[in-house]
Amino acid sequence: MSKSADNDRSAELATMQTPPVVSREAWEAARLELLVKEKAHVRARDALAAERRRMPWMEVEKAYVFEGPNGSVSLLDLFEGRRQLIVYRAFFEPGVFGWPDHGCRGCSLGADQVGHLAHLNQRDTTLAYASRAPQADIARLKARMEWEMPWYTITDSFDADFGVAEWHGHNVFIRDGERIFRSYLVNSRGDEAMGTVWSYLDITPLGRQELWEDSPKGYPQGPTYKWWNWHDNYDAEAAPNAKWAAVTDAGEAAFRKIAEQERKAT
Repeated sequence: MSKSADNDRSAELATMQTPPVVSREAWEAARLELLVKEKAHVRARDALAAERRRMPWMEVEKAYVFEGPNGSVSLLDLFEGRRQLIVYRAFFEPGVFGWPDHGCRGCSLGADQVGHLAHLNQRDTTLAYASRAPQADIARLKARMEWEMPWYTITDSFDADFGVAEWHGHNVFIRDGERIFRSYLVNSRGDEAMGTVWSYLDITPLGRQELWEDSPKGYPQGPTYKWWNWHDNYDAEAAPNAKWAAVTDAGEAAFRKIAEQERKAT
């Protein structure tokens, strides 16, 4: 940073109504006071996800057709054999700002946030992008931007039927054999936080599939943390590693101790 830019920022800081500068003890007290509200926010978020898992389903009866890298595919094909599917409607097509070199800036920022898909896939969930651009243009854009998610071309009324013809959004689906059901839609400001494994799983009907979650009876659930793995190791090590299980057990115990200490401090 240049000296002039540094001086400009110092001048800007001088005009800002910044918080007070306090001692370590006062800072810790302020953090613990705010932590109470943050924990309440986390619990409220978990409760919303639990309610989301109890949303009614809507059966998808129309046979939608997409174009993929290897030709025409159905909505069922987009699942790639997994049980859950999240489809993000990305705006990359003629008439969209940035075309033909780029997709929508907001959609592109969201694509940059997408984490490694192996973790999502391990939870029996597929993420796919869909736009109206031809496959050749999508392949070119993915290569330029180094994106790896599957990305399909919308060829019919899919976007209009699922509320994403004019604006972006994530539609969530679950299947029972060849029957497909729509379970949820997140759009507008809700889309900003999407991209992590957890943000995706929290909008699915099966959730994170961990024992601590409040899920309907019979839903798949397993021990917390135990399924986590390196993204290149899920196929090689299907069962939880005993050493990793011991590490996570110790971590959970430590987290409970910290939480108790923080509870007493407040």
